[in-house]
Amino acid sequence: MDAETNARDDGPPPHVRDDAADDVDYRAHPAAYEVGRGEEGVFRVQPYKSELLPLWGYADRETADRAGEGIYERFEAYRAAGDVVGMDMARKYLQMGYTRAMRYARYPGGRKYVDGEERDPEHWSDHDKREAALVFSVWLESVRNDEAYRRLKARHRAHA
Repeated sequence: MDAETNARDDGPPPHVRDDAADDVDYRAHPAAYEVGRGEEGVFRVQPYKSELLPLWGYADRETADRAGEGIYERFEAYRAAGDVVGMDMARKYLQMGYTRAMRYARYPGGRKYVDGEERDPEHWSDHDKREAALVFSVWLESVRNDEAYRRLKARHRAHA
């Protein structure tokens, strides 16, 4: 049984199941990928994880600028190839840059919970991380508003 059939028959696709092996090549089997919301599967979907994770960082504005530019360049390459899985994964890495940086910007040390209790956010506890989050938000909007991405994503969802 191939990865595409297995993903359909066993419920959620492999990249969202905790028990699934990370051995699906989503470039070879794009139908096994389910476009979802958020950052689900960002550390599991290969070969995209290997291509995007080394580019990703959010320590400060300069790091975010390099990361955003590098990830967006990959997004453009995926778009040129008609690779909706790659485009969606690039979107997820940009989104993850924003959410991680914003968490550190609002919570000292990035710790939203202390002793199991959610703590109140601070208004910009880390200004460097806030700047990084703002950089990622610009790149993320560029991807979300990309007509080719929207069209390919809708087509992929329709065939899932």
